[in-house]
Amino acid sequence: MIKKLGTYLKGYGRESVLGPLFKLLEALFELFVPLVVAKMIDQGIRGGEGEAYVWKMGGLLLLLGVVGLVFSITAQYFAARASVGFASRLRETLYDRVTRLSASQLDRIGSSRLTQRLTGDVDQVQNGLNLALRLMLRSPFVVFGSMIMAFTVDGKSAWIFAVMIPALSIVVFGVMAWSLKLFKRSQANMDRVMNLVRENLTGVRVIRAFGRDGSENARFTDASDKLNASQRTAGRVSALTNPLTSVIVNLALIVLIHTGALRVDTGTLSQGQLVALVNYMSQILVELIKLANLIVSISKALACFDRVQTVIDLPEDATERAAGAALDRAADVAVRFDHVELVYPGAGAPSLEDVSFVAHRGETIGIVGPTGSGKSSLVNLIPRFYDATRGSVELYGQDVKRLSPEDIRRSVGMVPQKTVLFSGSIADNVRWGKTDASDADVLNAIDGAQGTDILSKKNEGMNAPVGQGGRALSGGQRQRVAIARALVRNADILILDDSASALDFATDARLRAAIRARQGSQTVFIVSQRASGVRYADRILVMDEGRVSAQGTHEELMQSSALYREIYFSQFPEGDHVCESR
Repeated sequence: MIKKLGTYLKGYGRESVLGPLFKLLEALFELFVPLVVAKMIDQGIRGGEGEAYVWKMGGLLLLLGVVGLVFSITAQYFAARASVGFASRLRETLYDRVTRLSASQLDRIGSSRLTQRLTGDVDQVQNGLNLALRLMLRSPFVVFGSMIMAFTVDGKSAWIFAVMIPALSIVVFGVMAWSLKLFKRSQANMDRVMNLVRENLTGVRVIRAFGRDGSENARFTDASDKLNASQRTAGRVSALTNPLTSVIVNLALIVLIHTGALRVDTGTLSQGQLVALVNYMSQILVELIKLANLIVSISKALACFDRVQTVIDLPEDATERAAGAALDRAADVAVRFDHVELVYPGAGAPSLEDVSFVAHRGETIGIVGPTGSGKSSLVNLIPRFYDATRGSVELYGQDVKRLSPEDIRRSVGMVPQKTVLFSGSIADNVRWGKTDASDADVLNAIDGAQGTDILSKKNEGMNAPVGQGGRALSGGQRQRVAIARALVRNADILILDDSASALDFATDARLRAAIRARQGSQTVFIVSQRASGVRYADRILVMDEGRVSAQGTHEELMQSSALYREIYFSQFPEGDHVCESR
């Protein structure tokens, strides 16, 4: 772990050295303070040196304090630079890794956990590093330095220090080892709370619509109680450090004062020396309390760093591993599935089984079937969000596993089942499909997506803000902006994954007509719950329990597929005459 920590401190070596160094210099000056006080008592007061000597020693104490303050501020500056730079680099590395996680890895970890890693965990690591750079060397240096200085004052009394410090070390590091496990458990409970918060804030309208406020509050309370219990347990353990160290130090202090007083009476120890020894003991107590709090902070920071590093160290998924071959788009066959099977990680049964079909350049392929039949799983294999467990998926005659995912996705325009928009304007969101798209290109794509009426209702037109997640738009408007985003790309393959579910039948029909009009050599996949949405496709795949149960044109399937007829007549019981004309 130390080696990994050092990776993120590269470039901040100077600050990482100077921060602790200036803290050590501050501590060094602090160690001389008890000796100066002892001289003031023994020579200035009892020795007859007079008031001038006391003022002289007082000035020296003031000088030591000012120099120590300057060194302390300087150390804080360098420690802050190093810790902030470290956290920035760690956060950037984590974010870069998150953006390269495969779809299956994202499904397994969850967005709320990743958000917690990027925010709270990284901040905790930054605070822990800041404290470590300032106190990790300073506190032990003062503890052992005080013991050594005590030996220079009086060797016999200093043995009390030598016995006390090992006992304190056992307490401090024992608590650290115990609390580290507890803080990891507490952070896991924090993940559960964050996940609930995210779910409930995202779905607050659904919760209220179904009157589930009480049950969701109960779920949150239960998760919060578990978090509270784990934090209290960890807090109790870490809280043991201060009283245990105080008890040990105060017991040693009692022994020191008792034996020191006896020796002062016999004349073998001066009053100034006894005061110096007590001051050194007090310094040890203060530093050990700081060290105890530091240990708690470092325990939290290490637990959080381990959680962050676990995500960074995730192996590169095969679906995201860039390959050497570039996509050659010369072949006539755009997409080929050859006996494809897909099993999601952790799933007990395959989502796709023995799927085979061919899509030629310029064809429109409709995909229809009951809910959960594998329609979205099928089209998600084309841009290689997942890899087939068995069989092969080919683009223009090349196995996708031998192609770069980035190259594949440049050739695909996709509208996912769940519409996702980003903060910015309508035009900004459309330009996600093509960053250098002109205003004319954006307007043309919006027109093709049947979204012109959206612009007419907005004073700013295509520069109207959509808000985070597209909250300023209705469901149908969000879908049409997402479709425009895919259309502006003018990709070789266009995938519409149930992307018109929020559109009325008339708008849906105009949308499909516009796509056909601008299709050209583009291969289009349309996933739809509506038979009308795929009726005029060149070929329709009928999915049933992960298999292609039938394929053909609408007319062929009406004759050969009982499932397709059932889907069609469930939507159009009166027959063909109710459908829109081509």
